Amino acid sequence: MLTATLLALAAAVLHASWNLWVKQSGDRWIALWGQMTVGGILCAIILLFTGWPNHLVWWTVIASGLIHVIYVFTLARAYNIGDFSVTYPIARGTGALLAAIGGVLFLSDHLSVLNLLGIAISVGGILLLAGRADNKHVFAALLVSICIGSYSVIDGHGSRLTGGNLYPLVLFISTGITVSAFGIATGRARDMVSALRTTWHRFALAGAASVLTYWMVLIAMQKAPVGYVTALRESSVVIVALVGTKYLGEADAKRRVIAAAIVVAGLVVLIAGR
Repeated sequence: MLTATLLALAAAVLHASWNLWVKQSGDRWIALWGQMTVGGILCAIILLFTGWPNHLVWWTVIASGLIHVIYVFTLARAYNIGDFSVTYPIARGTGALLAAIGGVLFLSDHLSVLNLLGIAISVGGILLLAGRADNKHVFAALLVSICIGSYSVIDGHGSRLTGGNLYPLVLFISTGITVSAFGIATGRARDMVSALRTTWHRFALAGAASVLTYWMVLIAMQKAPVGYVTALRESSVVIVALVGTKYLGEADAKRRVIAAAIVVAGLVVLIAGR
């Protein structure tokens, strides 16, 4: 359990970092597409040397790849219309709650009373971080959260059945293909090629961070309930609260600090429950 905890917390730092880069990008969909696609290419290169997983669960890889198409589209749209420190907390907090519920309902995960209390406190603090967002911003972020909850449960299941370290690599290849196909189908091929030529080094860095982040998460899910891991990963909202206030000039620092403290308190309860 200690390994799962450390992996999830480390993933939180990386996750906040690449999401900040996406938010600051001019074209958020292209930024997300680029990191997913280049991340998939890096994973394909690694698999040339390691070989494919022996017991790969194809339906989870395909389903998650398709859900990530919707995830990329809705996340880019949410970042286009809302503050970073509004969109991110609502999407990640509600997504963590949905993943926890899905893990119990579909994966036979067991969460103790303290686990459930810790998740509830953390999600409450996460939503407090978002403040008084208008309905348009909230709805956009909630669409993202549904995707997060869905692919978290599917990928947790696929990772457990496949075992080992290679499932995330195959998943990123699938996601790169599906998101690229969506971009071509919607007439963005020229933008994609242009961005790849000029921004490939940033895509590579963000893609590597994204792959490493999700690898940590899925390995952690092999050792602990999905809800436990996703709640810990969403400790990244504490980083987002500080970044949004200090570097992006987003308002209401006092509320953000209080909300971040509530999130941390919930995580302490969550970990104590294991």
